[in-house]
Amino acid sequence: MKRPQSSRLTEAEPNAETVRTQALAMLARREHSGAELRMKLAAKGFPPDLIADALSGLDREGWLSDERFVEVFVRVRRERGFGPLRIRAELRERGVADELIAVHLDESDPLWLQHLERAWTKRRGMRRSMNFAERARHMRFFQSRGFTNEQIRAVIKRGEAGQ
Repeated sequence: MKRPQSSRLTEAEPNAETVRTQALAMLARREHSGAELRMKLAAKGFPPDLIADALSGLDREGWLSDERFVEVFVRVRRERGFGPLRIRAELRERGVADELIAVHLDESDPLWLQHLERAWTKRRGMRRSMNFAERARHMRFFQSRGFTNEQIRAVIKRGEAGQ
């Protein structure tokens, strides 16, 4: 019977090449922030000095880029219907610097309103009018998705004016 592989290191002593290989395997699946990759490699039991060396090498070679990670993350999350507040919080959880987030995440970008309008129309369906409770429920939903109150009010106001 084959022994299941553990995520922890148990066999041979880790070296720089095994850390690099593991990091590249993770980056092959999707983009990661440097902090996120560091955390995952540490969870696998690699020593911090080997992790730091491997990540700095991958950064120099262009395999690891927090800027590219932020660009991709913002685009994907926006397309999935999430707003700037939620995306900012998720990027901070992944260890991305606030300065880098500010460069790629502009709350005043009109695209946020377009995405919110599309999502609101989809949720509302063909209904022309909504009562106060329904409107409040929609507002809470979009707040949970990370849109600002100003964005939500603007879209709902436009949608109701276009009835």
